[in-house]
Amino acid sequence: MTVSKTAEKSSEKPADTAKGRKDAAEAQPEALQLGELSEQLGYILKRAQLKVFENFLRCMASLQLTPAQFSVLLLVEKNPGRNQTEIASTLGILRPNFVAMLDNLESRDLCARIRSTNDRRSHILVLTDKGKAVLARAKKLVATKHEARLNDLLGQANREALIAMLSKVANEF
Repeated sequence: MTVSKTAEKSSEKPADTAKGRKDAAEAQPEALQLGELSEQLGYILKRAQLKVFENFLRCMASLQLTPAQFSVLLLVEKNPGRNQTEIASTLGILRPNFVAMLDNLESRDLCARIRSTNDRRSHILVLTDKGKAVLARAKKLVATKHEARLNDLLGQANREALIAMLSKVANEF
């Protein structure tokens, strides 16, 4: 196919033609067609995760917590005295990334690493008083804003079904 740079003759006036080009330039481009991608579970899961994380970050903006940091604080609270390797492994966080995250949480005085008395090569994690207070506020924000929005969108029965299905994939796939 050959494209000509010469315009076809039309009955439009020059001002109308210029206005038409401006309107076309301002118009939003048509969305890409996803084809089979729209039926790929992995793609849909990733898109949903991105949206959920964006909402989480908006809800946690005042506390400056990421989903991973919140998860770490929750696990440390529920599992006092466990070491950092166990926490990282449970969350699927690589050691170098986890060390950097802990450095950040420690610098903000939210948690502390204490050398284990059982294994001097290992460190156990504990929440500081500030960490406990921040986690309590974070839990309230998650419940009243983030999870509430998901519940409103899905409804309780669909939410429970989705959790069950995703848990099955996470545990058995």
